Amino acid sequence: MPRRTYSVIAALLLSAVGAFAQSGEYGSYSPYSIFGVGNLAGSPSAYVSGMAGTGIASRNHRYLNTLNPAAVSVRDSLALMIDFSVFNTNTLYSQTYGGVTRHSANNATNIGGFAISFPIWNKMAGYVGLRPYSSVGYTFSVNSADADAGVVSQTHSGIGSLYNFYGGLSHNFANRFSIGAEADYIFGKLEKQFVQDFASSGYNEAQTYHTLTLNAFTGKFGAQYELPLGKDYKLSLGATYTLRSWLHGFNDGQYYSAGSVQNATLPESYADTLRGASGIALAGELGLGITLNFRNKLRASFDYSRSDWRNSGMDSAKGFEVSDAQQSFENSVKESYKLGFEYVPNISDVRYYHKRIAYRAGAYFNNEYYTVAGRPVNTVGLTLGATLPVFRWYNCLSIAVDIGQRGPFSGSLVRENYFKISVGVNLFDIWFQQPRYD
Repeated sequence: MPRRTYSVIAALLLSAVGAFAQSGEYGSYSPYSIFGVGNLAGSPSAYVSGMAGTGIASRNHRYLNTLNPAAVSVRDSLALMIDFSVFNTNTLYSQTYGGVTRHSANNATNIGGFAISFPIWNKMAGYVGLRPYSSVGYTFSVNSADADAGVVSQTHSGIGSLYNFYGGLSHNFANRFSIGAEADYIFGKLEKQFVQDFASSGYNEAQTYHTLTLNAFTGKFGAQYELPLGKDYKLSLGATYTLRSWLHGFNDGQYYSAGSVQNATLPESYADTLRGASGIALAGELGLGITLNFRNKLRASFDYSRSDWRNSGMDSAKGFEVSDAQQSFENSVKESYKLGFEYVPNISDVRYYHKRIAYRAGAYFNNEYYTVAGRPVNTVGLTLGATLPVFRWYNCLSIAVDIGQRGPFSGSLVRENYFKISVGVNLFDIWFQQPRYD
């Protein structure tokens, strides 16, 4: 392996780790991230984002697919594969209350994910990576009138991210059936602040701070089976299961009363050590997928996933629940429905570059893992994408566009209309060769 190749890999690893470390405060901005561990991350790469995040049953040897651990072994046995993605999201917020519609906007940039896969033995492959798990980012105020205190201003703000460092093994049997297992370490810090200010001088300002330093260990298992249908068609079935995991770490809170009503005001605080017995958990998830492939030219995929958060304990735990945001949050069941398509005119064409481009499109519908005031929060969107070949082998540049909306589709709650663009680099190189000379 050339020394220059090692240098490139080391530079990508260092840049990915540095970018993740710096992207926490810019990763997300949404009033709904006030609850629990924030907004759960979407597709880890631009490649799968173009097909609405489908990939549980996809068996494509040209790209690295970590949605299903079993898919990683569907590859060239000598290939080193790398996937690195970034994204930028522009969001327009709107809310109609009391006959008045208010608007706001935000722009956020973050790392979509980094993964590297390598052969181990025969038809077994390994992989490691880093990707976002969830993000918190919000700042909003609510004003109300009180007969005694006058105007009461309540300001909420929060920042932080959780990340998932993972690694796994995958084995392919007879090029039709593959299995995989993955170990996941989730870690990060979330900070939340609530300030209540009174117009009347007879009341003190109240401040609440929560700092959640969290970590969790979990695992993911996957399987895929490919069934030939005649000469031109192949049908692939896939399944994944992520284990439920207990949150560990520290939950620190402080309560302050600031003002001149009393001569001395003392802060109150708490410090909880989160353990398995605390009853706060990240939900497990079941994923099912089906993919129909026509001559490696046309691919159609459908994925369904379900995770039950109702017993996570977050809707009643300090720092996770929302008790002063004018709306009540409760855990619910998260479900996702995704449909994606890929079309490659001719992957082997040597005359026309555009015929080697992979064109993608998709649509999705999600129920978030919480309800607000008893109402479900839904996400719906359309995606478009393309992968542009670069140099030899399967090196390429992937671009994906996601246009969607989150929030109840009617009523006075906030609706988010977003435009997200993802850019990813897919590197493919043949390693571990033993040249022969006559």
